[in-house]
Amino acid sequence: MEQILFIQTGSGIDVHGQNITKASLRAVENAIYSNSMPGIEKSLPGGKLENMQVNVRLAVPLDRDKLNIEQVKSTIPYGSVTTDVTDGGMATSSGIMLDEKEDENDLMYIVNAAIEVGY
Repeated sequence: MEQILFIQTGSGIDVHGQNITKASLRAVENAIYSNSMPGIEKSLPGGKLENMQVNVRLAVPLDRDKLNIEQVKSTIPYGSVTTDVTDGGMATSSGIMLDEKEDENDLMYIVNAAIEVGY
């Protein structure tokens, strides 16, 4: 990305089920779904949304190999999307293990996201 125009951040939690993709989706949604960018097209080369580049940075605590990155990328509605996944976030006790929630243990996963938008 040549020029970053702004960065949005968020966090997401999967309290039961130990699903790192679900926590990541919630982190991305938390970062982007309460924002409006009415002037973004004017800031992009050629004034076109297809020239927008988006980099999704995720800090995940565990189970990186179970992360469905294509599903995460599909939540970004515009632009060319790249990803960067690093160790981070948090795995901590939810205080209870629930079989009906398909818990494998009592951990909840917390994922942090930083969404970089530019060209």
